Amino acid sequence: MEKLIKAIEQLKREKNAVILGHYYQQGEIQDIADYVGDSLALAQWAARTEADIIVMCGVHFMGETAKVLCPDKKVLVPDMAAGCSLADSCPADRFEQFIKEHPGHTVISYVNTTAAVKALTDVVVTSTNARQIVESFPKDEKIIFGPDRNLGNYINSVTGRNMLLWDGACHVHEQFSVEKLVEIKRQHPEALVLAHPECKSVVLKLADVVGSTAALLKYAVAHPEKTYIVATESGILHEMRKKCPDTTFIPAPPADSTCACNECSYMRLNTLQKLYDCLLNESPEITVDAAVAEKAVRPIKRMLEISAKLYL
Repeated sequence: MEKLIKAIEQLKREKNAVILGHYYQQGEIQDIADYVGDSLALAQWAARTEADIIVMCGVHFMGETAKVLCPDKKVLVPDMAAGCSLADSCPADRFEQFIKEHPGHTVISYVNTTAAVKALTDVVVTSTNARQIVESFPKDEKIIFGPDRNLGNYINSVTGRNMLLWDGACHVHEQFSVEKLVEIKRQHPEALVLAHPECKSVVLKLADVVGSTAALLKYAVAHPEKTYIVATESGILHEMRKKCPDTTFIPAPPADSTCACNECSYMRLNTLQKLYDCLLNESPEITVDAAVAEKAVRPIKRMLEISAKLYL
């Protein structure tokens, strides 16, 4: 593995490439990435990088977002099959019909969507900034929110909104078991439950802290003396344990498995060998139709502008 890591580092220097890694990637991918973050952070880094090549170690929609923001750069992904069940739950043609059936609505789309869906959108959000961006609109604004019904329900509950929700979900966050979570909590009564808002509302009701991947990490770092049960994709535990080596982190298990943690099979398609191969061959490469990209970049940039005011 050490030899492979050195070869990746050499190729990166030779090709003026930057490696972006999502928190849900395998630990060795996170360790070799130049930047590790959630969807918002990855979009922000992609928008300002001076590299000639962006290697997006995440899933396909993240590569598309980077390409839309950086049309003059080559964007690679280690495995083109690394998709997203949430993005798949919202085909662009059906979403467009849904919008037409509900005229007069502002369309807010979660970043976990294809470029074609973003092209139908007024503003994109991530789990980090969804609440703040929704609250930036007037209380009586008619809003369509898609595709994640769980995140949309959560935002409705904390803002008092009544957004019209697309019926989509993430297969990872849908699978958390309330019964198993309660049992782990019984075994560790001192533990706090950290949960991502893509989880079902019954899981969120058991959570002590609800937030984006980055927010959950930030909370754990600020309170390292605690014990945590973590209800999101288990890849985040790698960074949590690096930042808080003396803290106990317990992954919340899925309902239909004997596995102790909940992993995204798409995220796990990326490996160090595939990362090396894609840098060496400069393939697979992400492409986005120019007309789609022209429309999709506007709501993404609008998100980044609002986020810059909120967080930077």
